[in-house]
Amino acid sequence: MTSIDLKGRLALVTGASRGIGRAMALELARAGAHVIATARTTGGLEELDDDIRTAGGTSTLVPLDLQSEDGIEQLGTIVAERWGKLDILLAAAGALGELTPAAQVKSKTWQSVVSVNLIAPARLIRALEAPLLASDAGRAVFISSGAARSRRPFWAPYAASKAGMDALVQSWAKEHDNNPLNVNIVYPGAMRTKMRAKAFPGEDPMSLPEPVALWPLVADLVDPAGETHGEIVDFADRKERA
Repeated sequence: MTSIDLKGRLALVTGASRGIGRAMALELARAGAHVIATARTTGGLEELDDDIRTAGGTSTLVPLDLQSEDGIEQLGTIVAERWGKLDILLAAAGALGELTPAAQVKSKTWQSVVSVNLIAPARLIRALEAPLLASDAGRAVFISSGAARSRRPFWAPYAASKAGMDALVQSWAKEHDNNPLNVNIVYPGAMRTKMRAKAFPGEDPMSLPEPVALWPLVADLVDPAGETHGEIVDFADRKERA
């Protein structure tokens, strides 16, 4: 596993109770970062905290629904007032919605998927840009999906919202070409997660890599010495070159 020293650094992870978010939160803590872990499920966060403590790390748990009216903004205020900076933002929360013909997608589904996959990242950027810029080497990583490019049938809400997030994040990245903040997007590909199982119920999950396999790639992107910026980094491409 990739070795990286993040002692003294502060990381905030959304979607930290399961899947990729949980795996990356645990690895960030193992690397020495203090992790602010957010998710809707308190039980999942508490289990993560137990694992982080067992690994010798530390965390602050923040139960948070990204669709709440002002929760993200309040979190940004807390980070700024309590810590004064944020070194790492890992935005891993996502919503699949329903896989159904675009003409049959209900308004409620559109609102929910777009809220989590696009509006929440926009609000995170607004709430956390100042603390990230207060770091000597701020790093922001957003977990997206190849669906943003493939735009396969029946995936309209997910594909559209992820494509929108890619545009949002890369536009924001260009605003920071000349300062120490690095901003990137990751396409994880097929991983052994509950979301993948929901999307492909007939697939053998044991044929897929566990989310922790993503850590070497993410570690490179959150490394204070790293230089990658404004990129969409595809795990499958990295794996083929390895």
